[in-house]
Amino acid sequence: QKVVDSIRKPYEISGHGFNMSTSMGISLYPEDGETMETLFKNADIAMYSAKEQGGNSYRFYNPNMNIRLIERMRLESLLRQVLDRAELDVYFQPQLTIEPRQVICAEALVRWRHPELGMLDPARFIPFAEEIGFISMIDEWVLKTACAQVREWHNAGLPHLRLSVNLSAKQLQKSDLVERIVGILRETGFDPHHLEVEITESMAMRNLEQTIPNMILLAEMGVGISIDNFGTGYSSLNYLKKLPIHKIKIDKSFLQDLATNSDNRAIVGAATAMAQNMKLGVIAVGVETEEQLEFLKSIGCRKMQGFLFSRPLPAEEFGKLIALGKG
Repeated sequence: QKVVDSIRKPYEISGHGFNMSTSMGISLYPEDGETMETLFKNADIAMYSAKEQGGNSYRFYNPNMNIRLIERMRLESLLRQVLDRAELDVYFQPQLTIEPRQVICAEALVRWRHPELGMLDPARFIPFAEEIGFISMIDEWVLKTACAQVREWHNAGLPHLRLSVNLSAKQLQKSDLVERIVGILRETGFDPHHLEVEITESMAMRNLEQTIPNMILLAEMGVGISIDNFGTGYSSLNYLKKLPIHKIKIDKSFLQDLATNSDNRAIVGAATAMAQNMKLGVIAVGVETEEQLEFLKSIGCRKMQGFLFSRPLPAEEFGKLIALGKG
C-alpha cells in the first residue's frame, strides 16, 4: 500500500503536472508456486485482476483468478471477431415529441449476437471493448450501418427523421474523429444536418483541449451534439455553456419515484428550465409510466424516450413502427 500511495502522488516535469497509478499482483511461496516461473505467472494474473478492479491497487493471487483470466481471454477473442463474423446488430429506439406523439429521432444502439450467451446489450460488452481498444471500430461500424439505414427511411418518405449515435470517450478524443465521420457521411450519402452524436456528461469534461475542437468542428458541419446522462456527471456549468451543445438528455435515474421523491422532481424541473433558458433542446430518458409523462408535461418538457412508447427495436420492426404513423 505504501508503494501504491507513493506512486500516485502528483509530480512535475518541465512545469507540467503528471499523475501515475500502479496495479500490483502478489504471489507467495510456496502456496502459489514452487518455481520462479510459476510465481511470476501467478503474480501477473493477480496484477491483471487488480487492473480489472479499477487499478491503483494490489491483489493477492488465488486460483479462481485463473478461471476469470481464461474467460476474459475468450471474451476478448470473440469480441475481436464480431465484425468479421457479422455478429453485431443495430437496434433503434425512438425519440419523440410528447404532444403530439411524433417520432423525430432514432437512437442507434448496438447489440451483440454472442455465439454462446445470445443477444447482449451494450452494457455487457462495450466497457470491455473500450478497455481493449476495440471500441473505435465498433463505433464506426455502428455509425456507418445506422446512417445507411436511416437514409433508406428518408428515401421511403420520412425526410424529417434524425439519427442519434453514441460516441465513446476514446473516439471523441481522436485527432482524426471529424475526418472519419466525414468519410462515413460521404460514403453513405447521409446529410450531417440529420445526425446527432451523444456523449456522456462526464466524457464531455475529459481532455477538453481535444474534445472542444472536435465538437466545434462537428457543430460547424451541422451535426447536433447531445449530452447524455445529464445530471449524473461532474460537469461545470461554465464549461457546458462554452460547448456547442444542442440538446441535453435528462438521465432516467431522475425519473424514478417521481410521485414520492421531491428531490428528483426538483432536479428534472430545474434541468428542464435551465435547458430552455439556454435555448437548448431537452429530452427525458427512461419514461415508463403515464405518471412520469404527466409530470413532464406539467414542467414543459416536450420530448421523451422510453419503454412507455417503445423499447429499442431491430431496424425492420422500427421501420414498421414509423411506417404505421404511430408517432
